[in-house]
Amino acid sequence: MVDLLKAESTITAKGQTTIPKSVRKALGVDYGGRIAFVVDDQRRVHVEKATEETSDPVVERFLEFLEKDMLDHSRSRLVNLPASLPDRVAALVGNMDVDLDDEIEGDVAL
Repeated sequence: MVDLLKAESTITAKGQTTIPKSVRKALGVDYGGRIAFVVDDQRRVHVEKATEETSDPVVERFLEFLEKDMLDHSRSRLVNLPASLPDRVAALVGNMDVDLDDEIEGDVAL
């Protein structure tokens, strides 16, 4: 890896720092801009301009683990749903008509 730019900054008692102007310019960010800190498996930190959709690295790693586990154990852990499931669901909801595009009324806790 070739270093194109190296600049230092001091961390304050509150854990804050100033991103040097040369780094902000290289990233194309200014006041109000967003940056992302990425820590790799060797504990190196990379700073990059944040994209509109930033993903959570913990969630990403978990999803990668889950995908690998499902592929590795697909025969033993994945089973077909029972053929009777649609009838059971219909019996539970009766003739209830549901429009998934309708607004939700009242308070909702997620």
